[in-house]
Amino acid sequence: MAKQPEKAIKLYKALFRKYHPLNQERIEEYETYIRLSDQHQKKFGGKKSLYKLIPLVAPYWIYKKQNSKFIKLYKKYGIDSLDMERKVAQWKKRLNQKLADSFAVAFKRDQSSRNDLNYQEITKNDKKNIELLKWMFENYGFPSMQKIGLLNGDFFMPSGPLLLHMTDYDEYHQYFKTKILEYVKSGECPPRDYAAMIDRNNLHHKVPYTYGVYQGYENIKDSATVNRNRKNIGLPSLKHAQLIAKDFFKKNKN
Repeated sequence: MAKQPEKAIKLYKALFRKYHPLNQERIEEYETYIRLSDQHQKKFGGKKSLYKLIPLVAPYWIYKKQNSKFIKLYKKYGIDSLDMERKVAQWKKRLNQKLADSFAVAFKRDQSSRNDLNYQEITKNDKKNIELLKWMFENYGFPSMQKIGLLNGDFFMPSGPLLLHMTDYDEYHQYFKTKILEYVKSGECPPRDYAAMIDRNNLHHKVPYTYGVYQGYENIKDSATVNRNRKNIGLPSLKHAQLIAKDFFKKNKN
């Protein structure tokens, strides 16, 4: 779709008619669709679509609201900052606080033992977290950002690092490999978090990466197979991922 914005708009429009929109990190597909449509005077749903985007960026709202271009886009369509703050507040009220608090306990436990590099304590805490995650899955499903947010108070708690450490235990790996794939397919777990978990296990066993998420790609033997694997869970190809990352860091630098 590079250098073909009108074709991109058409493809995005068909996609979002069929599927509930996601706005994944770096790719930001729903926001990109809205921005392109606005730039090229194409219909995208106006206020309705802009309101639909707010919950998708709400986990990052502390940073997003400082983006002047983002705020300016909303003002163009008659949505002011107070209205946006109100929508974010409504989103926060819908979060599962019990699940958020449980995940915060697991995340703090995960990080605290690793800060001290006490391997006996790390193993003990990881086993507790494994049981807690299984309880979460059975009772609430995946602790996605749309269920628990990204911040608990001032505490930052992304799911990726915790999932990554669960793969250090072979006796639980197959369970997490199968279960979390279900959440990738439902759109609740970011594909990259799952891919990193699988590739870390590959690294432990000295076998080629399945998804090639780590920089350098030294452990990739067959890039065509890796790209097929990536496509199957919704990740861009290796080359495309590099371009996305390059654009992302360039945009942030600017």
